[in-house]
Amino acid sequence: MMSELDPRWLRSFHRVAECRSFKAAAEQLEIPTSNLSRYIASLEKHLDTRLIERTTRHMRLTQAGEQLYARTLPLLAALDAALEDVRQETRQISGTLRILLPDSPQFATLLTHFARRHPGLTIHCDTSLSGRDLMQDLVTDGFDLVLTFNRGQLADSGWVARKIAGWPSLVVGSPELIQTYGKPESLQALAKSPCITTLTALNGSPWQFDTGGPTPTVLKVNSRFKVNSGPMAAAAALAGLGFALLPADACQQAIDEGRLIPLVLEAPPVELALYAFYAGRAHLPRKVTLFLDELRAHFPIDNLG
Repeated sequence: MMSELDPRWLRSFHRVAECRSFKAAAEQLEIPTSNLSRYIASLEKHLDTRLIERTTRHMRLTQAGEQLYARTLPLLAALDAALEDVRQETRQISGTLRILLPDSPQFATLLTHFARRHPGLTIHCDTSLSGRDLMQDLVTDGFDLVLTFNRGQLADSGWVARKIAGWPSLVVGSPELIQTYGKPESLQALAKSPCITTLTALNGSPWQFDTGGPTPTVLKVNSRFKVNSGPMAAAAALAGLGFALLPADACQQAIDEGRLIPLVLEAPPVELALYAFYAGRAHLPRKVTLFLDELRAHFPIDNLG
């Protein structure tokens, strides 16, 4: 029977019973009096009994109305208390949240906003990804969450990996670079060209391309300039130091302005993905689930700088 009952009917009935006035109840509920009358009529029809006796000047609860009010008052009070408890838990989390993530302005903004919304939570944030065994550090350093960028298939770590966002990517080079070395049109030619690669941002992983097979094609490129951030790779590409593999959104303006030129190859690069790693628990701590919700609300981002 409860599944067929609109909660608004019962709450409207309670407000009328307490106010002893349809007009006052409607004002408190901030709904038209006509809606309130319709809710009460629907409840009476659903229960097949009159709950309120009305005249032009007075109203009173019937015996059935008095019984319904008395029996359901504790239920509504318990429901309101439960909803308020959940609301307070969401707003006021406590303890310490330990996070390891890339050093990026977007993460800095997101994390500071999260901290301001949850003043009872202590946040320990580490950005020193270089040289770490990330999955091992989840245990030894006690991180609740590790965020990393990755291309292609993930290694089996035994930890839960949740994809937060993904960005299509392009291989780009400056006009000066292409004038000097030519414009590669194949992966084989690209492998022989000067490129800019990552040291730590993607754990030094080689470039990967989607050639239609079950696994991406790995391309080991020629690199004398290695960096650990997207903005540094973009700056080096603009300076003509080599071809760079960048998220399309991050270099679109430079492409539109003619400062970078995208390569057309026989296979597109594998997208850049942001993953959150955490221990595989049946019930994650509230602080972790709230931060994951925060990540999903803010990504994808339009620039990885």
